Amino acid sequence: MARPDQTSRILLRWLWRSYLGRHFWMLLLATFFMALEGSMLGLLSWMMKPMFDSVFLAGDEGALWWVGLVILGIFLVRAVASVIQKVILTRISQQSEADMRGDLLSHLMRLDVSFHQLNAPGTLMQRVIGDVSAVSQVWNAIITGAGRDLVAVVVLFGVAMSVDWRWTVVALIGVPLLVLPSLIAQRFVRRHSRTAHQLAARQSGRLDEVFHGIVPVKLNRLEEYQARHYAKLNEERVEIEVTTSLGKAAIPGLIDAMSGVGFLGVLLYGGGEIISGEKTVGEFMAFFTALGFAFEPLRRLGTITGTWEAAAAGIERVMELLALEPVHKTPVNPQPAPVGTPEITLNNVHLSYGDKPVLQGTSLTARAGKTTALVGPSGAGKSTIFNVLTRLTDPQAGDATLGGVPVTQMALTDLRDLFSVVSQDALLFDETLRENILLGRKDVSEAQLKKTLDAAHVSDFLEQLPNGLDTAVGPRGSALSGGQRQRVAIARALLRDTPILLLDEATSALDAQSEAVVQAALERLSQGRTTLVIAHRLSTIRSADQIVVMDAGKVVEEGTHDNLLARDGTYASLHKLQAKA
Repeated sequence: MARPDQTSRILLRWLWRSYLGRHFWMLLLATFFMALEGSMLGLLSWMMKPMFDSVFLAGDEGALWWVGLVILGIFLVRAVASVIQKVILTRISQQSEADMRGDLLSHLMRLDVSFHQLNAPGTLMQRVIGDVSAVSQVWNAIITGAGRDLVAVVVLFGVAMSVDWRWTVVALIGVPLLVLPSLIAQRFVRRHSRTAHQLAARQSGRLDEVFHGIVPVKLNRLEEYQARHYAKLNEERVEIEVTTSLGKAAIPGLIDAMSGVGFLGVLLYGGGEIISGEKTVGEFMAFFTALGFAFEPLRRLGTITGTWEAAAAGIERVMELLALEPVHKTPVNPQPAPVGTPEITLNNVHLSYGDKPVLQGTSLTARAGKTTALVGPSGAGKSTIFNVLTRLTDPQAGDATLGGVPVTQMALTDLRDLFSVVSQDALLFDETLRENILLGRKDVSEAQLKKTLDAAHVSDFLEQLPNGLDTAVGPRGSALSGGQRQRVAIARALLRDTPILLLDEATSALDAQSEAVVQAALERLSQGRTTLVIAHRLSTIRSADQIVVMDAGKVVEEGTHDNLLARDGTYASLHKLQAKA
């Protein structure tokens, strides 16, 4: 395991190469103005000597003007430099944070479905927002510390050394006492900060579950239960944050103690020299002011250590996510996707999730341009077939082909461009209806869009919406009914115009009237495409060209509706059960 200092170097190098290095020239400019701001403190402390010796004690009126004007100039330069560097640093910080969030989101979306099944949406939201925010907080602190506070401390101690090097040595007598406690505090902060990030992710995950499931929460009267659960997480978060703050505050506190010891030593050692006349009051005031000014930058530099250790935990978590690789990748030398409308074939496919077998030697063929329905009890493996075809998961044995080309040998983008999917849960975004249908496409004419809306029966309810196509559909399409959301999904599929159509329980949650409209739109959408349909309502697939009956991951029957009824097998039993319901 890398030592803390080695880990810090690794993290800083990654930050620089990945993000901060893009803004090198702006950082250089900001550093110049920060150094200018920091150096003004040294010049101001140096001006204490002529102010006391020449003006106050010697009574030189001529010196009064030039000393006053120089001090005024120092404050003006400091003010201008401060404004410029803060504006530049804010831009760098915000842009770097935005870039990191964008990169992290893009990377997470490329990871496999199995990863997202193990990581709750709320947790991932915290990783993208919370962890990245923790990282961005440290950039300003470190850059400001290096560019302004470090320069200020160096210049101020340079002034102190120029007055009397022995006084400076005495002032720093407490520094060795800082080393070991500081190292202990750093490790303490990083360890507890990582725990704090994990708790924040659990809190976000809980909130995501509550708000997504607000209807079941209300119906089952779970408000108090969920509130108690979240309160417990809050208590743990408070405790860990307070504990972490102890470590963060320890380092500047140690600097305070060291500074107090140093001031006492200088006063006892240097006071006698001033009383004896070996040193002037002006020299002592220049030295004393330099140390006084150095006190605050030193405290900020001490705080940076705690800030960095807290942020390092967030940086490590971001790097861990970015280091994850998707399991399902495009092959090195991908085969071209099939041309035209392909036939779908599964050949002896075996797939298990852990120890649970889902597909057990599944073989089937869906003829090109025809509709094939998959039926069977829940858990029979129907949806898993869709996942295998689109490579959301890969089988342990056997293969799936489209037009003779194995799905594992195609580029993922080419493969998924072959499919349109309409499921029972139509995913709509909190945007306008138009945006939800076009999904960023700019190549769709108004005439083509109208034709699509008519074919999907979206036009049937447009007049009911206050702003037509420009009506906001609400979070997850909450402003639309289930049937309307399904028709939007069908419109999307029509615009994609892909050769393969996957329908997953597309009408199962609809009332009879909505189902009839959606079913008509689906039949129009299926024309000329190789279509796979998952359906529990057998009435919706009576006209399918082929029906494949599955049970326990195996194909047990195949045929048309009438043929399967005549066999009086599994399909006929399912049909009788639904007829009685």
